[in-house]
Amino acid sequence: MGSNRRDFIKFVVAGAVAAGCPVDFRLLAAPSEATPVVEGEHNEICHQIRDGKTFDLPPVSARHDVIIVGGGVSGLYAAHLLKNYDFLLLEKEPHFGGNAYEEDFNGAIYATGAAFTDMETAAQLQSEFGMKPLKVDNWDASIIKGKHVPDTWGEGLDHLPYPPAVREGFKKFRQDMLSIDYKKRAAELDALPLAQFLRGYPAEVKQWWDGYGPSNWGGASEISSAMVGIAEMHIIAGPDRKDDRVTWPGGNGAITHRIVEVMKPKYGERMVGSATTVAVVPSGAEVKVTYLKDGQLKTVAAKSVIMATPKFITLRIVNGIPDKQKEAMRKIRYAPYPVINLIFDKPVFNKGYDTWCPGNTFTDFIVADWTIRHEPGYKQKYNILTFYTPLTEDDRGYLLTEESSRKIAERVLHDFQKLYPGSNVNPLEVHMYRRGHPMFIATPGNYTQVLPIASAPMERVFFANTDSAGPVSGTDGAMRMASKAAKDVQQRLAGQRRHARPKSMATDGVTV
Repeated sequence: MGSNRRDFIKFVVAGAVAAGCPVDFRLLAAPSEATPVVEGEHNEICHQIRDGKTFDLPPVSARHDVIIVGGGVSGLYAAHLLKNYDFLLLEKEPHFGGNAYEEDFNGAIYATGAAFTDMETAAQLQSEFGMKPLKVDNWDASIIKGKHVPDTWGEGLDHLPYPPAVREGFKKFRQDMLSIDYKKRAAELDALPLAQFLRGYPAEVKQWWDGYGPSNWGGASEISSAMVGIAEMHIIAGPDRKDDRVTWPGGNGAITHRIVEVMKPKYGERMVGSATTVAVVPSGAEVKVTYLKDGQLKTVAAKSVIMATPKFITLRIVNGIPDKQKEAMRKIRYAPYPVINLIFDKPVFNKGYDTWCPGNTFTDFIVADWTIRHEPGYKQKYNILTFYTPLTEDDRGYLLTEESSRKIAERVLHDFQKLYPGSNVNPLEVHMYRRGHPMFIATPGNYTQVLPIASAPMERVFFANTDSAGPVSGTDGAMRMASKAAKDVQQRLAGQRRHARPKSMATDGVTV
């Protein structure tokens, strides 16, 4: 497709990109405009926090039982669990949801981040919020050299468009990794890079995992924990494998949408959006929290605080974090991660739920309505494909400008249109949601050595968010840590002192 034709495709670029403190703003390029229209808030306050600016904190104007900072999955779920207390939820964005946020295109719902969860988490959500889980039930395919290969690591290995020696290399890697007891050797394997276990196999095997890793746990094999990669191989290719992934229209954004839908009518005044927290200061029997809202600083206090924010933000705004814990928080690395949705007005690709595409700008893409395509009465009006496009840490800066962000989206469109016969189709629109630090990278030692120290609770400040859990960023971990933090708060409010956290993460029964 020539550039002159591409100019008539509508590009929408949005998302949280500010270094150190996510913000949300839209860059909308109408087909007839040479310069995009910029909408949304600015990020001066976030940059000031990043650069260490201190604020003159006003006196306390209100007091609560608990204040929750961060309105993503973890913060919202913590608020739900603590709804019978006097809680206050502060979210920097004008909307709730964080990295699990859904969008709507003329009634067609699609994801802008987290895509699915497991059956155990889904059962919990169904019980508490009436969310009927929809099974994915489709092992991931790959498109390699223009060929669509269903069930890549199952029956698909016999159909890879590679020479026989390369196909045998894939099979040998699978066999060798499945022979490793990753649960018993979790601590040992977590200290090693996955790349070490890819040596001696065809380069094509490493190329596949260097696409799979960044999309799932933030990093290529050189910077990824071997434990995480080998455990994943057991899940997708083990003898007892079972695809227990479930999702909803909008991916995991449906979760946050539903929680807000349930909570807002009764607790809406306690859920404050567009509120940038700038300081969290423990002070005797309470914690003072200062936030910026409508250009004004306001300080409130609570008996306990839950920080449902990434640790790179937490360590900048919470006072009194022990030095060793700060050091651990600084060790956590985060991947920049734009997500691009191509919106077609006719069927272009409906062959599988999640398809991997080694060697392209994007790692994989998902069919947005895969799980509802056979629901009674459903008729596909738009074919929306969600492309996952994690970047290296060195490339984070490309998300900071409209021009470079649009180039990423254009490369995704270009790569898709040459991917396989029949994909050279023009979309109606290209939507890009950009995030600078949404996913922590599962680096060697992160799960067993770093996260336990980084997430250890303070006396009145407790830590949620997915980067308190591990081994990878996930909605289940975000909810699990929200539950843990909520229990800690309840004990604190009941006058009970918390038990000390273990110094190292338990590794029995590791799940990814």
